[in-house]
Amino acid sequence: MERFTRLRDNMAFPSTYNISYYKGDTLEFRIHPKDSAGNTFDLTDYVGNEKFTIAPTRGNPTNEQQAFAQISDDKTYILCTIEPDVGLQLEAGTTYYYDIQIDTTGDDYPYVYTLLTGTITVTDHITGATV
Repeated sequence: MERFTRLRDNMAFPSTYNISYYKGDTLEFRIHPKDSAGNTFDLTDYVGNEKFTIAPTRGNPTNEQQAFAQISDDKTYILCTIEPDVGLQLEAGTTYYYDIQIDTTGDDYPYVYTLLTGTITVTDHITGATV
Protein backbone atom coordinates (compact mmCIF):
# COMPACT_ATOMS: atom_id res chain seq x y z
CA MET A 1 0.00 0.00 0.00
CA GLU A 2 2.89 2.40 0.68
CA ARG A 3 4.02 2.17 -2.95
CA PHE A 4 0.55 2.92 -4.30
CA THR A 5 0.12 5.98 -2.07
CA ARG A 6 3.57 7.31 -2.93
CA LEU A 7 3.09 6.88 -6.71
CA ARG A 8 -0.47 8.13 -6.78
CA ASP A 9 0.43 11.28 -4.84
CA ASN A 10 3.31 12.03 -7.19
CA MET A 11 1.74 11.27 -10.57
CA ALA A 12 2.36 13.84 -13.30
CA PHE A 13 0.51 11.99 -16.06
CA PRO A 14 -1.33 11.25 -18.27
CA SER A 15 -0.38 14.10 -20.54
CA THR A 16 -2.15 14.90 -23.77
CA TYR A 17 -0.42 15.43 -27.10
CA ASN A 18 -2.21 15.57 -30.45
CA ILE A 19 -0.23 14.28 -33.44
CA SER A 20 -0.40 15.21 -37.12
CA TYR A 21 0.76 12.14 -39.04
CA TYR A 22 1.71 11.82 -42.72
CA LYS A 23 0.42 8.44 -43.93
CA GLY A 24 3.13 5.84 -44.54
CA ASP A 25 5.96 7.78 -42.88
CA THR A 26 7.92 6.76 -39.81
CA LEU A 27 7.03 8.93 -36.83
CA GLU A 28 9.30 8.53 -33.83
CA PHE A 29 9.20 10.28 -30.46
CA ARG A 30 10.28 9.71 -26.86
CA ILE A 31 8.34 10.01 -23.64
CA HIS A 32 10.36 10.98 -20.56
CA PRO A 33 7.89 10.42 -17.67
CA LYS A 34 8.35 12.65 -14.63
CA ASP A 35 6.72 12.70 -11.24
CA SER A 36 4.96 15.85 -10.02
CA ALA A 37 8.25 17.14 -8.56
CA GLY A 38 9.92 16.88 -11.98
CA ASN A 39 12.04 13.84 -11.13
CA THR A 40 12.54 11.00 -13.61
CA PHE A 41 9.94 8.27 -13.17
CA ASP A 42 11.74 4.92 -12.79
CA LEU A 43 10.56 2.52 -15.53
CA THR A 44 12.54 -0.52 -14.33
CA ASP A 45 9.50 -2.53 -13.21
CA TYR A 46 7.62 -1.86 -16.47
CA VAL A 47 10.06 -3.25 -19.07
CA GLY A 48 8.24 -5.48 -21.57
CA ASN A 49 4.81 -4.11 -20.67
CA GLU A 50 4.75 -0.89 -22.67
CA LYS A 51 1.90 -0.38 -25.16
CA PHE A 52 1.19 2.19 -27.90
CA THR A 53 -2.37 1.56 -29.06
CA ILE A 54 -4.08 3.46 -31.90
CA ALA A 55 -7.84 3.11 -32.45
CA PRO A 56 -10.62 4.79 -34.45
CA THR A 57 -12.74 5.28 -31.30
CA ARG A 58 -12.36 5.37 -27.55
CA GLY A 59 -14.05 2.78 -25.38
CA ASN A 60 -14.07 -0.70 -26.87
CA PRO A 61 -12.49 -0.26 -30.31
CA THR A 62 -12.64 -3.13 -32.77
CA ASN A 63 -9.96 -2.05 -35.24
CA GLU A 64 -7.04 -1.08 -33.04
CA GLN A 65 -3.42 -1.00 -34.21
CA GLN A 66 -0.39 -1.69 -32.02
CA ALA A 67 2.45 0.70 -32.76
CA PHE A 68 6.00 0.24 -31.41
CA ALA A 69 6.85 1.17 -27.81
CA GLN A 70 10.01 0.20 -25.94
CA ILE A 71 11.57 1.33 -22.67
CA SER A 72 15.16 2.53 -23.05
CA ASP A 73 18.11 0.56 -21.70
CA ASP A 74 18.67 3.18 -19.00
CA LYS A 75 14.94 2.99 -18.01
CA THR A 76 14.41 6.77 -18.34
CA TYR A 77 12.22 7.05 -21.43
CA ILE A 78 9.96 5.15 -23.83
CA LEU A 79 10.70 5.19 -27.55
CA CYS A 80 7.42 5.27 -29.50
CA THR A 81 7.17 4.76 -33.24
CA ILE A 82 4.42 4.63 -35.82
CA GLU A 83 6.12 2.43 -38.39
CA PRO A 84 5.11 2.60 -42.08
CA ASP A 85 3.32 -0.77 -42.03
CA VAL A 86 1.09 0.44 -39.17
CA GLY A 87 0.70 3.94 -40.62
CA LEU A 88 -0.45 2.63 -43.97
CA GLN A 89 -3.40 0.98 -42.19
CA LEU A 90 -4.64 4.39 -41.01
CA GLU A 91 -7.20 6.09 -43.23
CA ALA A 92 -6.33 9.61 -44.42
CA GLY A 93 -8.73 12.32 -43.31
CA THR A 94 -9.58 10.36 -40.18
CA THR A 95 -8.85 11.26 -36.60
CA TYR A 96 -7.65 8.36 -34.45
CA TYR A 97 -7.13 8.14 -30.71
CA TYR A 98 -4.14 6.71 -28.90
CA ASP A 99 -2.91 5.74 -25.46
CA ILE A 100 0.59 4.90 -24.35
CA GLN A 101 0.52 2.74 -21.24
CA ILE A 102 2.86 0.86 -18.97
CA ASP A 103 1.90 -1.83 -16.51
CA THR A 104 3.41 -4.23 -14.05
CA THR A 105 2.25 -6.76 -11.48
CA GLY A 106 2.32 -5.29 -7.99
CA ASP A 107 2.42 -7.07 -4.67
CA ASP A 108 -1.37 -6.99 -4.34
CA TYR A 109 -2.64 -6.06 -7.83
CA PRO A 110 -1.38 -4.78 -11.19
CA TYR A 111 -0.25 -1.19 -11.65
CA VAL A 112 -1.38 0.38 -14.93
CA TYR A 113 -0.46 3.94 -15.92
CA THR A 114 -1.42 5.83 -19.04
CA LEU A 115 1.49 8.16 -19.72
CA LEU A 116 0.30 9.91 -22.87
CA THR A 117 -2.98 10.16 -24.76
CA GLY A 118 -4.40 12.21 -27.57
CA THR A 119 -5.45 12.18 -31.21
CA ILE A 120 -3.69 11.35 -34.45
CA THR A 121 -4.86 13.19 -37.56
CA VAL A 122 -3.78 11.43 -40.75
CA THR A 123 -2.82 13.26 -43.96
CA ASP A 124 -2.69 11.24 -47.19
CA HIS A 125 0.67 10.71 -48.91
CA ILE A 126 1.50 11.65 -52.51
CA THR A 127 4.45 9.40 -53.28
CA GLY A 128 2.62 6.11 -52.73
CA ALA A 129 4.71 4.80 -49.86
CA THR A 130 4.56 1.03 -49.58
CA VAL A 131 6.13 -1.41 -47.20
